[in-house]
Amino acid sequence: MMSSFIPGLELSRTFYRQAVRPIVTGVAHSAALIGAGSEVLAFDTERSTDHDWGPRVVLFVAPGRAGQVRQTLEEGLPEVFCGYRTGLGEPRGHRVQVSEAATWFTERLGFDPLGGVGVLDWLSTPWQRLAEVTGGEVFHDGLGVLEPVRAALRWYPPDVERYVLAGQWRRLARQEAFPGRCGEVGDELGSALVTAELARDLMCLLLLTRRRYPPYAKWLGSAFARMSGTAEAAEELAAAVSVGVGAGGWRERHRRLGPVYRRAAALHNRTGRAAVLDEGLREHHRRPFPLLEAGRFAEALRRAITDDRVRALPPVGSIDQFAHSSDLLTDPRRCRAATRAVLDL
Repeated sequence: MMSSFIPGLELSRTFYRQAVRPIVTGVAHSAALIGAGSEVLAFDTERSTDHDWGPRVVLFVAPGRAGQVRQTLEEGLPEVFCGYRTGLGEPRGHRVQVSEAATWFTERLGFDPLGGVGVLDWLSTPWQRLAEVTGGEVFHDGLGVLEPVRAALRWYPPDVERYVLAGQWRRLARQEAFPGRCGEVGDELGSALVTAELARDLMCLLLLTRRRYPPYAKWLGSAFARMSGTAEAAEELAAAVSVGVGAGGWRERHRRLGPVYRRAAALHNRTGRAAVLDEGLREHHRRPFPLLEAGRFAEALRRAITDDRVRALPPVGSIDQFAHSSDLLTDPRRCRAATRAVLDL
């Protein structure tokens, strides 16, 4: 019989303290709930329990100890904990993942952050993966590996941050005029589709400007709603993407996007990462839809970069900004290969 829903972080924390830790008391280890899973970012609900669900822990041990510790846990863990199966006897094994730290990080990120984090590492790692490693919770860090790594990956170095923010502003600049242009020629469906893309990019920009890694599509809206001060922007964006496809709808979409552009511009100016720019919308080639001209903000950020290596990169951005295939973004090896090729690293 399944117990009432327990949020995954709480469940796994209790599982570690009551079931896992007593078994590995004599083993030097670090333990956490990080990596994949909606519970890591606290987006889980009762619906999450319908597959791959249960108490789980990522357990890091010293080199050469993983196999022995895994077997010890297999023999000592209960089959059920707090009403949830622990995975014992199932084909995929129990839900305590035992690994060496360097191996786990390399498999998850494509590199070992214990050895430092370079420009390629930052730009080839999807935001979702960075959020998964810096989110969740550390239950114990006896090896002293988790807290240093999480601190190192908490956010981009200043010039990499400027480069990534510039990439997001450039995404907006490329399509900023299109909801109106599509609408002018009677393409209401095209206007609606571009508006939705711009809404997504604006949400990511505001999260990034506030130094938060945007999660992947399923949780992007939830993450945006949780960030303080976003209620008005969320209302405007929701209104923009909700405008029905019909004659003149593009004008309302454009009107709703305007305040969010201005909010993003004001936030850019408050951060002091680059030159302060005019936050108002302006005429665009005498067309009847004023624009922020987002490219100005991308260029200001690029000019503020002082690291020659970062300044020399093409203005493409990070892996999330030039690639959208889930099959690519969930494969660290392919992410690194694509980033090397696109950025000529």
